[in-house]
Amino acid sequence: MEDSNRSSNPSIHEVSLPSRRTVLRGGLGGLLAPLAAGAAPQPAAGPAPAGTGPLLGFRSVAVSTEDRVTVPQGYVAQALAAWGEPVGLPGRLPPFRPDASNTAAEQEAQLGMHHDGMHFFALEGGRGGLLAMNHEYTDDGLLHPDGFRTWNAEKVRKSQAAHGVSVIEVRQQPDGGWQVVRPSRWARRITARTPMAFGGPAAGHALLRTAADPAGLRPLGTLNNCGSGRTPWGTYLTCEENFAFYFRGPDRPGGHEARWGIGPTGGWFRWHEHDERFDARRHPNEPNRFGWVVEIDPFDPASTPVKRTALGRAAHEGATVAVTRDGRAVVYSGEDARFEYLYKFVSRDRIRPGGRRGNAGLLDHGTLYAARFGADGSGRWLPLVHGQGPLTAANGFADQGEVLVKTRQASDRLGATRMDRPEWIAVAADGWVYCTLTNNSARGSVGQPPADAANPRAGNAMGHILRWQEAGDFDGLRFRWNHFVLAGDPANPRAEARGNVRGDAFACPDGLWADARGVLWIQTDMSAAVMGRGEFARLGHNAMLAADPRTGEVRRFLVGPPGCEVTGATMAPDGRTMFVNIQHPGENPSERGGTGRSTWPDHRPGGRPRSATVVIRRLDGGLIGT
Repeated sequence: MEDSNRSSNPSIHEVSLPSRRTVLRGGLGGLLAPLAAGAAPQPAAGPAPAGTGPLLGFRSVAVSTEDRVTVPQGYVAQALAAWGEPVGLPGRLPPFRPDASNTAAEQEAQLGMHHDGMHFFALEGGRGGLLAMNHEYTDDGLLHPDGFRTWNAEKVRKSQAAHGVSVIEVRQQPDGGWQVVRPSRWARRITARTPMAFGGPAAGHALLRTAADPAGLRPLGTLNNCGSGRTPWGTYLTCEENFAFYFRGPDRPGGHEARWGIGPTGGWFRWHEHDERFDARRHPNEPNRFGWVVEIDPFDPASTPVKRTALGRAAHEGATVAVTRDGRAVVYSGEDARFEYLYKFVSRDRIRPGGRRGNAGLLDHGTLYAARFGADGSGRWLPLVHGQGPLTAANGFADQGEVLVKTRQASDRLGATRMDRPEWIAVAADGWVYCTLTNNSARGSVGQPPADAANPRAGNAMGHILRWQEAGDFDGLRFRWNHFVLAGDPANPRAEARGNVRGDAFACPDGLWADARGVLWIQTDMSAAVMGRGEFARLGHNAMLAADPRTGEVRRFLVGPPGCEVTGATMAPDGRTMFVNIQHPGENPSERGGTGRSTWPDHRPGGRPRSATVVIRRLDGGLIGT
């Protein structure tokens, strides 16, 4: 896990004790009390399934260590759209070869590896839609017949083709099941080699120019696509996360390179050996062209994806959109790295009529903020605006473009709060904004803040979910915050790992999504290196849980196969079909290859495990979660 923040800014643990004491002393009743008077701001409008009653109506599933996906009684889970299946490009439908002998050219027409963030875009007619999904990274031990052996340019190109984004058309069948439509006029693959554009204040900046793109306007490809978002005007936001792992950096990195984790130990994917673009010694600006939120039109396969630089450069984990009362877009995003920051972008202009085309440049103009959390439960949004406060040329920020390319350094200067891997963000119907903080095992290590009275969970192995409510509206500059839940195992003998979960225990929250009924869906990402061991021994495999924000109750809804991460939740508009991604089933602790401990979803003897989308329905056709 990338860890490069050496600033002296206070961490979330150094300011969280008063709130945490309230949680542990007063219980969830006090925790759930409103923090701000008056009407809460409302999130972006969405389809609300009909029905009333309790939010959680299903019976919890048990902890599992089986090689399957477990869902509650009365539900069915169907594996759909696995890595290597054709996306449905007309005239290009190469089947998956179980021995992984598909070529790079074939992989460019197939679903990528390691499905992650995902959203459903309904089509007219009501029985189908488009799924836009991310493919975070590759396990080259699975991607090629002989893994890293005989490493060559073809393997690099296949690895690059297995990254990025897929857009597939899915349709519900008369029996209730779903299938991928092949061929489809909407089908699309976007990879690490797809031509793109820069938009916003940093477009054309000197720090984005390379020999291959001297104007700094035409980046090539997207990679390490993790969390995602959906705009009210119907586009998909994909987020470039841990891009530093793809670059070999200099033996003695400068301050900018070091702050972004670019150094001699990079090049984890070995792309630089056959694609010099990923050798930062030769092309020092190429890493600056990654770490952005990319906007994609899923309904136009010929459209050019745009990296929206106004949203800042970071190890982005998700981009959740809300709407102010006067119709402006607000985009929340976390940064999945130890001791990094939480961000908010507020558009300058209101959302216009005309859907996707009418709002093509809306995210290119506005203000980016970083969050500072106060020990008294208050918070402030700090504007990352050139010329304000310390963000001046004298401090290394020549213009707004440089502020955005160096978003981390700018946040350091402003004194934003260092967080424990802030990942997915969800905006609930009552205006509360929730954020998962997966963990931070570096807490208390050499050179990092130790455990003390202000940081009672040494190491923070279990993670937590934090929430806040903006003052007035989503564009407010102040907010009130508390902890929604501290993850952990209530039966754990080590007090720091118990947490205060009311209901089914879990650890390492990652994916997060609020549905139209108000259910908060929590997805976990315990590392394969710790799963089933030590203080994680009773937690089984990674899971998806449903929480009722009104009561704090948490119920386990789904458990995945061995080694997997559960991620990427979305629903059809009627609330009766849920789509969830199972990423890297069978993952080894090395995270880089081998068939591992799973053969899901094919269960072919000796076969390769494959990431896939799971479609979940109630057998009686009812609303998911009731």
